[in-house]
Amino acid sequence: MILPGCSSPKTFEVSELCGTKVDPALVAPFLPEGKELKVDDSLTEAGQPRCKVYVDGTLHLYLRGDIVEPDFDPLKTTEQGMRRLGDPAPADIGDGATIADHGAMAVRACTYQGEKRQYVLDLDGVDRPQDTAERRRALEEFLRSQLPVAVEAEGCRP
Repeated sequence: MILPGCSSPKTFEVSELCGTKVDPALVAPFLPEGKELKVDDSLTEAGQPRCKVYVDGTLHLYLRGDIVEPDFDPLKTTEQGMRRLGDPAPADIGDGATIADHGAMAVRACTYQGEKRQYVLDLDGVDRPQDTAERRRALEEFLRSQLPVAVEAEGCRP
C-alpha cells in the first residue's frame, strides 16, 4: 500500500501492520516525516506475518511474527542477532522479551491448532526516535501493547 503525500513532508499514521490493528500512537515514534509511506506485507504467510514500513524509500520498521515449537528458545537462539541491534537487555513482557537499541523481541506461550506453541514478535530496523533511551521505551511500549493483539490475530490462544 502506498500513500502519496503532497510536496511537503507530513506525519504518517499507521493503524494496521501485517493485517493486525495497531495503535498509531505506538508506531508514530518509529517513523520520520516524509512524502511517501509504504507498508509492504507481501512476505506474510499463515502463522508468519511480515511487514516492512518505509518512508520515502527507507526502511524504518521491520515487524515479524512466528509461531514456533514450545521447546525452542527464540530469545537464546537470537541472542547474537540481538547484540547486533545494540545492548540487548531483558524486559518483563509476555513470557520473556529483549529490548535492544534498534529492535526488540517478545515471546508468549500459547496453543495453536490444539498444539502447545510459542508466538514470537520481533521488530528491527528501528532508528527512531534518535534518542536511544526514548527509542528503547517506544520499543517496549509497542511490544507490551502489540504482543497480545498479534497472538490473538494469529489464532494462538493463551
